[in-house]
Amino acid sequence: MFCARCIALIALVGAALAYPVLAQQPSQWSPWSPELTPVPRSEAAEIADLMRAGKSEVALQRADAFLGTRPRDVQVRFLRAVTLVDLNRRQEASDALVLLTQDFPELPEPYNNLAVLAAAQGGLDRAEHLLQQALAAQPNYITAQENLGDLYVAMAAAAFDRASQLDPANGALKSKLALARGLTSKLKATR
Repeated sequence: MFCARCIALIALVGAALAYPVLAQQPSQWSPWSPELTPVPRSEAAEIADLMRAGKSEVALQRADAFLGTRPRDVQVRFLRAVTLVDLNRRQEASDALVLLTQDFPELPEPYNNLAVLAAAQGGLDRAEHLLQQALAAQPNYITAQENLGDLYVAMAAAAFDRASQLDPANGALKSKLALARGLTSKLKATR
């Protein structure tokens, strides 16, 4: 339902994946200058490529090795957490994301991904709180706003379900529940 994966590769790695960076530009820059030396791709970009290629174990090993020498690299730490999710090591991923929120509270992505993990385990209230934290960190963060909308639809469906169990004869509740479930199904189909 939620779009945790898209942030991992878009928000933090961003331009590093799309554009090679040039090391030094000579004082009289020219695109044909022999002094231009391309900088190697970042470690985060290489790890993201491994993840996209379905090589999550290798990506995790590479991230761990890199973080052994640069433990505060936020991009690699975030990609490592997403890799742990891919490997279905959700508790380790959650722990890694919590540490990111502690070390970098201004970043919305770890809160968003924690919300996705919480929602997947049925912790809808916790997911809402985490998405609100993501939006407090960056009010225009589209992914968290979209996930919050999806979450509210799921919460509405759960509330209508509980209410219809309490009053099984209530046709209006059944209609609302069907509508909320239908919307939830359509939201899942758009991902």
